[in-house]
Amino acid sequence: MFLKFWFFAILFLTSILSQAADLIGISARSEIYSIPSLTLSDQQFLLGDKNAKEVNVGGILRFPPTPVSPKIPVIFLIHGSSGMGANIDFWSNHFLEKGYATFSLDAFTGRGLTVVGPNQASLGRLNMILDSYRAIEILAKHPRLDSGKFVMMGFSRGGQATLFASLKRFNDTWNKSGVEFAAHIPFYADCGTSYIDDLKTTGKPIQMHHGKSDDYNPLSSCKPYVSKLKTEKQSVELYEYDFGPHAFDSPLGTTPPSVSKDAQTVRNCRIEERSKGVLVNAETNQEFKYTDSCVQLNPHVGKDEDATQKAAIKIDAFLKEIFK
Repeated sequence: MFLKFWFFAILFLTSILSQAADLIGISARSEIYSIPSLTLSDQQFLLGDKNAKEVNVGGILRFPPTPVSPKIPVIFLIHGSSGMGANIDFWSNHFLEKGYATFSLDAFTGRGLTVVGPNQASLGRLNMILDSYRAIEILAKHPRLDSGKFVMMGFSRGGQATLFASLKRFNDTWNKSGVEFAAHIPFYADCGTSYIDDLKTTGKPIQMHHGKSDDYNPLSSCKPYVSKLKTEKQSVELYEYDFGPHAFDSPLGTTPPSVSKDAQTVRNCRIEERSKGVLVNAETNQEFKYTDSCVQLNPHVGKDEDATQKAAIKIDAFLKEIFK
C-alpha cells in the first residue's frame, strides 16, 4: 500500500512537471494590433514635423500562461534591419516563461518592406521610436496590462531605436501616451550618431548588451556615448561579451559568423546633428547620405550561445529589480 501511494505520487508529480515543461514558450492568448503611425525621414522626426505619410504598422501581443501579477508587465520587442527574425520569438518565449507579456512590433510589413539592410535609406532610422510610442498609447489602455511596467528591448536598428527612445527630447516631441518606458534594453545598437540633447534621458534605466567582435555596429561606437551618459548621471550600464558577433542572440545564427551580403554598415561613419534636423557626416561636413564613402558593406552576423545565456541572466535580474 505504501509503495503504491508513492508510485502514484511520483506519477502525479511527473505529470505536473511535464505539463509545466509543455508551457515553456507557450502563449495563453495572442492579440494582433494595427497601430496608426507615420513614415518619417530622420529630418522630419528630429524637427517634430508631422506632415508625413500615414501608415499602419503591426504588432503581436502575447500573454503568459502564468502571469506574475494580475496586471501584467510587457516587454516590447523591436526587430532589426532584417525584420521579425528568430531572436524575436526566442526572447518572447523566454519572457512568457517568466510570466511577462510580450509585444513584438513589426515596423516593416505595413510599409511594404521585408529587409532594409542592403538599403538602409529605405526607412528613416528613427521611425521605430515613433512606432513604439504609438504602440504604448494603445496598449496603455489595455485592462490586463501594467502600463507602469512597459519595457523596450530592441536589436540592431531596433536597438538604436530602443536606446534613443529614452531621450527626453524625443519623448516630449512624439510620445503623447502619458506613459514612459520603465526601462530600455538595447542589443548591439548603433551609437555612431549623436543628436542634440542626447545626454538628457527620461531617467529610466538603460541596460545595453554588445559583443566585442561585432563589425556591423561596433562596440567602440557605444562606449564613449555610455561614458558621457554616466558623466551626466544618467542610469546606464553596458555589458560587453568577449565574442558576441552581431545578432549573437539569434538561435538560427551561424558559427562561425557569416557575411550579411550587401548589408550597409555605418561603422566607419561619425554622424552628428549639428543644427536641428540636419545630420552631418563629420568627416565631410556635408549632409550624411548612405552613398558616403564611410558606408561599408558585408558585415558579419552569427550566434554566441554563451553570450546569450549570460545576457538573459542579467536581463532577468534587471527586470526583477524594476518590477519589484
